[in-house]
Amino acid sequence: MEEMSEIQMAQRGVIVIPKPLRQAYNLKAGSRMTLLDLGGVFVLSPQVSEVDALADRVSRSLAEQGVTLEGMLRTLREERERYQP
Repeated sequence: MEEMSEIQMAQRGVIVIPKPLRQAYNLKAGSRMTLLDLGGVFVLSPQVSEVDALADRVSRSLAEQGVTLEGMLRTLREERERYQP
């Protein structure tokens, strides 16, 4: 559905998503969404971002393997040095 709608912010920052969009994406009161600020351009997604949860899983996995942030940064510096002329 490609549609552009003009919306207006009400008191306390409330915005209303037009009914056709709410129906198309099955949005109900209490539906969670992700708002992404791209330098003044807002992207509202009806899907909740999983970036934080994914970062936590990666962090736990690396910690279980004994990998530290310092170790990763050291390896990154070493690899950069290998490829710099």
